[in-house]
Amino acid sequence: MAITPFLDRLKQGPLLADGAMGTMLHSRQVSLDTSFDALNLTDPGVVAQIHREYVDAGAEIVETNTFGANRFKLAEHGLEDALYDINRGGVELARRVVNASFKEDIYVAASVGPLGVRLAPFGRVKPEEAYAAFREQIEALCAGGPDLVILETFSDLHELREAVRAARDACDLPLVASVTFTRDDRTLLGDSPAQVAEALAELDVDVIGANCSGGPAQLRRVLHAMREATPERTLSAIPNAGWPEQVGGRVMYSAGPDYFGEYALAFREGGATIIGGCCGTTPAHIAAMRQALDDPAREAAVVELVREKDGPENGGSAEEPTELARALDAGHFVVSVEMPPPKGIAPDKIVAGAQMLQEAGATVINVSDSPMARMRMSPWAVCHLIQRDVGIETVLHFPTRGRNLLRVQGDLLAAHALGVRNLFVVMGDPTHIGDYPNAADNYDLVPSGLVRLVKQNLNAGLDQAGNAIGQPTTFLTGCALNMNPADPEREIRNLRRKIEAGADFALTQPVFDPQVPRDFLARYAEAHGPLELPILAGLLPLYSARHARFLHNEVPGIDIPEGTLARIEAAGEDAPQEGVRIAQELTAELQEFVQGLYLMPAFGRYDLVAEVIDVVRSVAPV
Repeated sequence: MAITPFLDRLKQGPLLADGAMGTMLHSRQVSLDTSFDALNLTDPGVVAQIHREYVDAGAEIVETNTFGANRFKLAEHGLEDALYDINRGGVELARRVVNASFKEDIYVAASVGPLGVRLAPFGRVKPEEAYAAFREQIEALCAGGPDLVILETFSDLHELREAVRAARDACDLPLVASVTFTRDDRTLLGDSPAQVAEALAELDVDVIGANCSGGPAQLRRVLHAMREATPERTLSAIPNAGWPEQVGGRVMYSAGPDYFGEYALAFREGGATIIGGCCGTTPAHIAAMRQALDDPAREAAVVELVREKDGPENGGSAEEPTELARALDAGHFVVSVEMPPPKGIAPDKIVAGAQMLQEAGATVINVSDSPMARMRMSPWAVCHLIQRDVGIETVLHFPTRGRNLLRVQGDLLAAHALGVRNLFVVMGDPTHIGDYPNAADNYDLVPSGLVRLVKQNLNAGLDQAGNAIGQPTTFLTGCALNMNPADPEREIRNLRRKIEAGADFALTQPVFDPQVPRDFLARYAEAHGPLELPILAGLLPLYSARHARFLHNEVPGIDIPEGTLARIEAAGEDAPQEGVRIAQELTAELQEFVQGLYLMPAFGRYDLVAEVIDVVRSVAPV
């Protein structure tokens, strides 16, 4: 069977790569704790079957099951001594499947992923150590006889440079270098698609591109930017099937095969010569792409449809809904946790706290803005750091107080550019109670007016004066709700204004008696019908008797039942744990009529809040 040399074949038109290996293995009940790469030796049959399914679906590039087969990742499973056999075996396994298909011009690509460790100066691994690890793996892969090497899903250009250098020293095979991007169309280290393309163009590689990341719409934007920056380079585009979601304990992806079929043509039109699927894609996705690429009659209609979905090149928005928006729309029970920004310039503690809360099961992190009118780091910077370094979405508290109309809009555009698209609009604390009582306290907008500005202007591509801002923003906007107000009728009128302005959800003050929100919602329903706005009920685990008395006596809108106060008083030194138990009991009752919780840790005790989340997730998993 004659095989045209890979680079010569690439000049003739796009090649279709296969889809996800990890997704397919996991669907066959292979545990995520298993070394997928080791299956080349321990269960080659299951790997070969997946290769066969992709070949049958029409894939022309079959990637080896060796993405994580480097010394660092294999050492996590005690398999570093099997590195050579796993890598060479992975290539030989894919080659046997390709040869058995009796199809011409199918290429075996040796897959190499990141090392899974940080390189200096961001980690402890030296560049020469990374080079040695990559060369060791690639030499083992090349011993199996692949047609090309794919360096994929890299987020650190420094690491990718070492991988390219190692690959060129190890063999003379065609080389593909591919980078992954976060939701804000930047790498984890902040590089834009244009910067990535320009950096890769300087390396000795044959194809540059992007893989993994989000869905096809995002990679189409990335591909366009890379092509603009380096129009002479050969490009690849291999997206995930959308952003992953946890559903019933499983990782799920939303983009289906037909959607991928549409985008296969859009990628070809955009200049990609290698097209395929990454995480979440299956043989069905590849078959749909194969059918689209092979059917000229579909091309014009499908490409136009994709353009409509993406929006116009210069003004439409291709942003997908935020994870919080999707969770609320799907009726999932969400958990948001409030975190104040640091007082200085070091964000390490808040990032570590966010990591712990994510692992506990939090949906989003709420970052407050100068709580109690005290000077703190700007919250949108904290939101960006958490999203970038932890990978969990944030909600930016955005007070109207202290901002004029120019600053409001400029700050919102800055937040959106940083990928912060969930907002919680509030009036904000008056400056006279804080560190700078003489600071300006004026404002141009009340919260309902700011909600309207965001939802009806910025999200439509216009500023407050009606001038075009280019691509529209895609903010999800929440508002404040006091369910225990001194004047319920006034609170309901304010809530109606916020809903009419376009509010997407509401966060309440802390609730200590579930009857309070029940009564408020019943009163609202009497006047206007059932409240359709998703409510995240405030929940603040009490920390001590003194803490409880302060909230009860000095914070408007908070009434703590006598029985609860008595429990905290009687708990003594065990008061923090008693506060957690009370909060856990409240969650069970609140889940009946709200769509989520807005947890407020007392005194930075995120560990106590995590115990509340444990109970929530045992009843209402993400």
